[in-house]
Amino acid sequence: MADKKTFPLVYKGRPLRRKDNLIYYGSMADKYIVVLQILSSEKEKDLSVATKVSVQLQLTDPDLKSRDRVVKKSEKDSLYAAMDVGSIWLERALSSK
Repeated sequence: MADKKTFPLVYKGRPLRRKDNLIYYGSMADKYIVVLQILSSEKEKDLSVATKVSVQLQLTDPDLKSRDRVVKKSEKDSLYAAMDVGSIWLERALSSK
């Protein structure tokens, strides 16, 4: 088992991490990350499909309170739409340093 390598999930060159209904997009080493929270989902055949997703662009500064970290927020009707908006927000925020 020591030989088995695990590769992190990446979207548009940035890491993705999931913990229950939260998806973190971006690196904590950067100034900003995107947090996606799946608020509701429906069963479609054997899969659970997100039907309501909260998107937040957040600062990664650990000294700020959690509500002060939020720069932008929105709600979308699908995970695809949420990832699309989140990736654009993150790209713009990180490029405007």
